[in-house]
Amino acid sequence: MYTKVSADLNFVEREKNVEAFWKENRIFEKSMESRKDGPAYTFYDGPPTANGKPHIGHVLTRVIKDMIPRYRTMKGCMVPRKAGWDTHGLPVELEVEKLLGLDGKEQIEEYGLEPFIEHCKESVWKYKGMWEDFSGTVGFWADMDDPYVTYHDSFIESEWWALKQIWDRGLLYKGFKIVPYCPRCGTPLSSHEVAQGYKDVKERSAIARFKVKGEDAHILAWTTTPWTLPSNVALCVNPDEAYVKVRVKEENEAEAGRIYYMAEALCGAVLGEGAFEVLERCTGKDLEYKEYEPLFDCAADLCRKQNKRAYFVTCDRYVTLTDGTGVVHIAPAFGEDDAKVGRNYDLPFVQLVDAKGEMTQETPWAGVFCKKADPMILKSLDEKGLLFSAPVFEHSYPHCWRCDTPLIYYARESWFIKMTAVKEDLIRNNNTINWIPESIGKGRFGDWLENVQDWGVSRNRYWGTPLNIWECACGHQHSIGSIEELKSMSDDCPDKIELHRPYIDAVTIRCPKCGGAMHRVPEVIDCWFDSGAMPFAQHHYPFENQDLFEAQFPADFISEAVDQTRGWFYSLLAISTLLFNKAPYKNVIVLGHVQDENGQKMSKSKGNAVDPFDALKTYGADAIRWYFYVNSAPWLPNRFHGKAVTEGQRKFMGTLWNTYAFFVLYANIDGFDATNYKLEYEKLAVMDKWLLSRLNTLVKEVDGCLGEYRIPEAARALQGFVDDMSNWYVRRSRARFWAKGMEQDKINAYMTLYTALVTVCKAAAPMIPFMTEDIYQNLVRSIDKSAPESIHLCAFPAADEAAVDKELEARMDEVLKIVTLGRAARNTANIKNRQPIGRMLVKAEQALPVFYQAIIEDELNVKSVEFTDDVRAFTSYSFKPQLKTVGPKYGKQLGNIRKALAEIDGNAAMDTLNQEGKLTFEFGGTPVELTRDDLLIDAAQVDGFVSEGDNTVTVVLDVNLTPELLEEGFVREIISKVQTMRKEAGFEVMDHIRLYHDGNGTIEKILNGRAEEIMGEVLADAIESGRADGYVKEWNINGETVTLGVEKVG
Repeated sequence: MYTKVSADLNFVEREKNVEAFWKENRIFEKSMESRKDGPAYTFYDGPPTANGKPHIGHVLTRVIKDMIPRYRTMKGCMVPRKAGWDTHGLPVELEVEKLLGLDGKEQIEEYGLEPFIEHCKESVWKYKGMWEDFSGTVGFWADMDDPYVTYHDSFIESEWWALKQIWDRGLLYKGFKIVPYCPRCGTPLSSHEVAQGYKDVKERSAIARFKVKGEDAHILAWTTTPWTLPSNVALCVNPDEAYVKVRVKEENEAEAGRIYYMAEALCGAVLGEGAFEVLERCTGKDLEYKEYEPLFDCAADLCRKQNKRAYFVTCDRYVTLTDGTGVVHIAPAFGEDDAKVGRNYDLPFVQLVDAKGEMTQETPWAGVFCKKADPMILKSLDEKGLLFSAPVFEHSYPHCWRCDTPLIYYARESWFIKMTAVKEDLIRNNNTINWIPESIGKGRFGDWLENVQDWGVSRNRYWGTPLNIWECACGHQHSIGSIEELKSMSDDCPDKIELHRPYIDAVTIRCPKCGGAMHRVPEVIDCWFDSGAMPFAQHHYPFENQDLFEAQFPADFISEAVDQTRGWFYSLLAISTLLFNKAPYKNVIVLGHVQDENGQKMSKSKGNAVDPFDALKTYGADAIRWYFYVNSAPWLPNRFHGKAVTEGQRKFMGTLWNTYAFFVLYANIDGFDATNYKLEYEKLAVMDKWLLSRLNTLVKEVDGCLGEYRIPEAARALQGFVDDMSNWYVRRSRARFWAKGMEQDKINAYMTLYTALVTVCKAAAPMIPFMTEDIYQNLVRSIDKSAPESIHLCAFPAADEAAVDKELEARMDEVLKIVTLGRAARNTANIKNRQPIGRMLVKAEQALPVFYQAIIEDELNVKSVEFTDDVRAFTSYSFKPQLKTVGPKYGKQLGNIRKALAEIDGNAAMDTLNQEGKLTFEFGGTPVELTRDDLLIDAAQVDGFVSEGDNTVTVVLDVNLTPELLEEGFVREIISKVQTMRKEAGFEVMDHIRLYHDGNGTIEKILNGRAEEIMGEVLADAIESGRADGYVKEWNINGETVTLGVEKVG
């Protein structure tokens, strides 16, 4: 028969056993094999990096990415799930630098590129085993035995093919541009990488005095980057705005008498309201070409060497008057706007910061990191009398997303993909994607595409996919698209060439133009190109597996955290648009970040980070999975903490497990084997038909929700059903399971509950795969070896429309509502449910048949339930004027209004108010109308009656208790206490007992008078008074103190 079920709700050990069962029996592989002829449903797994440990956010991504494919597999689809590893890029290099004790590019090159690269290859697998264990523990199914690996030559060759397609279209170009640059890593970053690293920081800005040539005046210009001031070559104003020449008045003692040029609108904010007099007014255009003296000689020397004019006012409309002085300083080497102005005015190029981010030898601060040079530069300006002020300001500043170094905007020669040329295609393809939520696709991501920039795809690093461009001294450039092409054009390419630096750097090709030797450019590419190329590169497309790629492109479903909006989500779309001009995925669930209990971002430095392995060991995978599914919409932040996880586990998993344990307990007592019976619908009781109707409604609802990626809705539907099954069906049907023999009604109850348990487990299997497997193995496989080996090899349940009875469900919903209100009324009256009540009146939209009335009576322990159209006799209403609204309107009539409201029939007035929305009076010919907003309404209940209600139902309990009712209440309390003692004493359900009592005449009288009833309920063969043997306990029962004893018979 069925294995006895433990009441222990710690599922961790059971989950380990289930995981071992899956592995030993190749259940994942069998789930794929069994669906090989089914319709394809493609899922792409965004590759993690195996040289970093999983964090709690990875649990969320893993459980979402696992659940949808499980569901689709149960629906009959073939769902390939190829795992992948993102193995290139700076994180790996930084890890290896740390391991080898190196610091920066110079030391890497001194150490040797070849051994460094070999260490990178080893480093990427540092935590591979941990990731595989983590994936297994959390229940994430994917093909880990044959993953795609971005550093494999087959993957790189596919990327080379893609880059050559882009090159041949003229969309891959080399340009000298201002790029976001990490001086620590020595490489530029793409715009989508920059977007991931912003931090709020407080820094010093500078308003500097620039001495006007030939005048005793200065131009005030503002900058947020003082370290760029030594490279200043011009100032810029808005040509259309109003500017002034002002003299500072004596009110401003520090600046009195000084003459400044600046924007008129900002004078008050900078100089002080009324602390200046205007000498001249002009437009920005009038100031164009006005010359000034350089702040520092170092830049002036470089300008002279370039024979270009500098140190004058320029004009551009990008200058705004939102803050500062309306004048900005121009350093073309350090900003896109500055560079544009530099091109327009043919300004000299001065870059007094080197590739390491340090001030150059030409400056007085040589070797100092540029951001750290700020206070030194400000001090120098102050000493020269050229610093007006250096206010502290807070702003969001980009940092390297890998090493956390502040980025600088820096002029460099880099390689770019011209995304701006395919902007309209990107937007059109994005509009075909089902974004969940839509607001991110249309908003955050859509806005990103509207302002798309060319993709800075090259990196001046070592461990990455080499950029496949070769250059010749004659100026010709050539893109290699395959290993075969490389070998055909090269005389020195080894047969087994590895497509990594430094090996590929040594390979030259013949120049098609002049016949000379072409050398590969030194850059590698952005590792986001690696992950964005995975749809085709994982298959080594187009060199092989063309049919396979075409069958699995685009993906039906992907999911990652919200920060991938400008990461993987973008790189996938960008590359797919460039190569195939279509969206690479049809549906995407964007996931919010996992926060701590207080809604704070988790971090090791704050000490609030949760170790995912600790969480899994404590709560188990299913409990955490369930929390993430049911807690909130996936795209919202999740506050992760133990209390919330265990509460979710208790409400759903605990309830389901206890219901399953109840079934097994009694099925084993009765020797019930579900394979020996079948459900005969026409023979079922109403409760059975109701549960099966709810079950099939549930299946339809969960199927629909998961099909539309509405995960919380599916989870909440499951939770609601399990609650109804346990706390309504089982509780209402317990006596049927306790009945002697195996009558048809008992068989029906068993079969109904068995069907519900097995079906709900199949519906919940994609979400809580471990627990449902555990239950399935015991309920199904233990008695039917011909059944599928695993619940995950079963089909997702299909709703039986014939079993759905909406009228029955509606009536039972009304019963549940009435019962809920009745319990609330009992609580208000402070009467326990074990105390019978004489009657309850119900006002509802329609009366329920007698069968349902009997359920309500039994559930609420009420002798009689009566439906009525009017319960006003049990509630009286009184009214007072709401002074804050009535006073302003009818102040003079306030006394009359008070008197009239005090005298009216409250119930009749309430009827009028409900029907007409107002009460109408007339005082001395003056009409008065009072709406609900004008009234303070008090509802008083008649003594001996308590009511509760909502918009559709009102219940009234008659709480007048007769002696007979009170005695019955005592009987129920005694039975409850004895049942508690049986459990505490460790007796089995069917054990018979001897009941003892001592010390209370009232209790003795009741036990003697109602002995047969009590003995039957507690399986007592005898009741003895005057002593208490066996397991003994003292109780206070309705104010009466008594000692009870229970002793097992035989």
